[in-house]
Amino acid sequence: MSSIEGFVTYDGAAIPPLEALGWTVDSVPWRAETDWAAYDAVVIRSPWDYQDDADAFMEVLESIDRVTRLENPLDVVRWNLRKTYLRDLEAAGVPVVPTRWADGGLTACALAEAFRQWKTHEVVAKPVVSANADGTFRLGPDPLTWEGALALLRRRPCLVQPFVLSVVDEGEFSVFAFGGVVSHAILKTPAPRDFRVQEEHGGTIRAVEPSPDLLDLTRAALAAVPHDAPLLYARVDAVRMPDGRLAIMELELIEPSLYFPYGPGSAERFAAALDARLRHTSAPAA
Repeated sequence: MSSIEGFVTYDGAAIPPLEALGWTVDSVPWRAETDWAAYDAVVIRSPWDYQDDADAFMEVLESIDRVTRLENPLDVVRWNLRKTYLRDLEAAGVPVVPTRWADGGLTACALAEAFRQWKTHEVVAKPVVSANADGTFRLGPDPLTWEGALALLRRRPCLVQPFVLSVVDEGEFSVFAFGGVVSHAILKTPAPRDFRVQEEHGGTIRAVEPSPDLLDLTRAALAAVPHDAPLLYARVDAVRMPDGRLAIMELELIEPSLYFPYGPGSAERFAAALDARLRHTSAPAA
């Protein structure tokens, strides 16, 4: 299940190993009129415009879930769709980047309170439903510079976080797990004078060996997901806080890029995890 052009995607790398395991693979835009029941499984991969119409996206997923297997499962998608899941992770004892919530929309008062609380020089504001850094603002303490953020986010539920300087100094880590087993990890660094780490914004990606504390954080985050079984795929995005500890920036369970080229054998591990989930209930034809 794929989506729009203009983004860097790596999903095609998983097709040959899936075919080698006997599966037939189609890439289908989520907005297309499709007989979803014709598939043994539908795997959400790159619907990176879903935030533009999250209600319609969920309606499509619900229609898929009624007729075939959806990965990741619908209940997980519902939970992960809104970044309020960070509240649940924090309540479970998982370190997350400190967050203030503006459920009624972003206001100057909410921003001022964030600066007062954290005594920080910069904050980040973004919608509760967002992807690809859409609608994300890096803001300083001068209220005269907040006009654009307030205009765009005033009527949208938002969150505000202190800007974590390590994002530009060190980068943002991502750890990938397939079937609950860690596969590989990367470090994403933004372009000069930017803070967004995605390739579409000029970010640089390199493979890294995950440190023990990064692995511990990954396992804690996955254990806190309100779902009994290991997920087909998960991406844990983490940053280093000023005190040196790692904290969750995002837990991506809907449509994360899986960066197969940066983990030798990762596409094969993904294919094997999907194959293992389907073999006991399906004949190869997904």
